Amino acid sequence: MTQKADTLRGRRQQFAAPGGLHDRMVRLVAVGMPSLIGALLAVLVIAPFSPRGDISFLLDRNKVAMVNDRLRVVSALYRGQDDAGRNFSVTAGSAVQHSEKRDEVEMRDITARVLLNDGPASLTTGAGIYDFAKQKIAVPTPVNFETSDGYRMVTDGANIDIGKRMLVSRGRAEGRIPAGTFSADRIDADLEARTITLEGHARLTMEPGKLKMP
Repeated sequence: MTQKADTLRGRRQQFAAPGGLHDRMVRLVAVGMPSLIGALLAVLVIAPFSPRGDISFLLDRNKVAMVNDRLRVVSALYRGQDDAGRNFSVTAGSAVQHSEKRDEVEMRDITARVLLNDGPASLTTGAGIYDFAKQKIAVPTPVNFETSDGYRMVTDGANIDIGKRMLVSRGRAEGRIPAGTFSADRIDADLEARTITLEGHARLTMEPGKLKMP
């Protein structure tokens, strides 16, 4: 046991001797630790800017103005007044205005609500171009028009003047009035006066007893 203790004591003395392994380890740690801390700080600073799944960027305002769509809006709402000063509204699921110099807006899922002398009316269609300066809508898709007092018609596209309450179909149209039904290849309707001009294969069916005489 004494020999083993002397051997262990000798190793410890050699390890702790000046210039020995212990001193070399202390010098290595003293030099390497600051470098390691500096490298760790550099990683922490640079890591937030490294490529990841989410990318952040800044846009130049002048370059944004050069995109094709000048203005894109979801759930758009336009309000105005007709030639008689009555309020109307045009809503759309989406609207795109390509240039601030043009008053035309491309719209989808359109609903126009107007007030007529005999009550409110609504017009719905899938898509169209709304000229908010002239209060007109050019519609290439089917149009559904209804009033609160029983008038209804469907057209294959139409040009609609909201301000004057006029509708000219682009194709075949059919509908129902309190006194019967009608259809034609084309119609020209005054929505306020309840007058309709039928053109091409015109058909009108009247129901006895329901026609109101002036």
